[in-house]
Amino acid sequence: MAASRRALHTVLYLLLLVILAWGLVPILYMMLSSVKTQVNMFSMPPKLIFQPTFDVYGEMFAGRGDFAEFLTNSVIVALVTTALSLLLGVMGGFALARGNFKREKDISFWIISTRMAPIPAVILPLYLIFSKLGLIGTTTGLVFAYTTFNLPFALWMMSTFFKDVPIDLEEAAMIDGCSKFRAFWRVAVPTAAPGIVATGVLCLMFAWNDYSFASIFTGNGTQTVPIAVSLLVSQSGIKWGQAMATGTVIIMPMVLCGFLVRKYMVRGLSMGAVK
Repeated sequence: MAASRRALHTVLYLLLLVILAWGLVPILYMMLSSVKTQVNMFSMPPKLIFQPTFDVYGEMFAGRGDFAEFLTNSVIVALVTTALSLLLGVMGGFALARGNFKREKDISFWIISTRMAPIPAVILPLYLIFSKLGLIGTTTGLVFAYTTFNLPFALWMMSTFFKDVPIDLEEAAMIDGCSKFRAFWRVAVPTAAPGIVATGVLCLMFAWNDYSFASIFTGNGTQTVPIAVSLLVSQSGIKWGQAMATGTVIIMPMVLCGFLVRKYMVRGLSMGAVK
């Protein structure tokens, strides 16, 4: 019995290593290629020991390109979208969790069903609305588009997290003299903090990585980093060095963010698990 269990664990660990290699090797190759010369980048077999060069990054940030502007737009749009989605999602999620609504489950399902809609299905109506409001080609329009898509997800997630917060804690706070809002702010929100962090990270990832909305609703001066990648492909070829460096710049903030809040992510996602 013990031998069969060890064999099973060995197989599972090997499978896990294969999955990790499948996901991590392309990322590591991209990051290493971003500091290689064009010759070393395509050498076969790949060179793991080489003299790194950061010329591509220098050209991207200090050259004549607009990459710094793209990066600034991405940071602004992603942070503002995440803040709006969390602000409205936390308040709305608490209302869904604590309110006594008729057909509450139907309302929750209707909210999350709007998030399930494919992006191409919502681009056309949003484009018509934004064109009437003069929001096409602006970062404000992109923020509204991302918030429209992120908010249902944030509402649904936060309602699930707040349902796991014992209502007795809020009632005890109100007995001690707190108002309903004060009990929500001082008791419910800190208790659901891991869930808030998890929701915020997921909303941030969508806003940071999105290409579809950014390609439609932005214009000159408001484009984001994912659009910068598409501009590296032209009839004359692909600028592989800048493509690898841009991909690294795109992925590293999310990797660092996930690393810093990994404990909150695990607690938050398990907090809303179905029991």
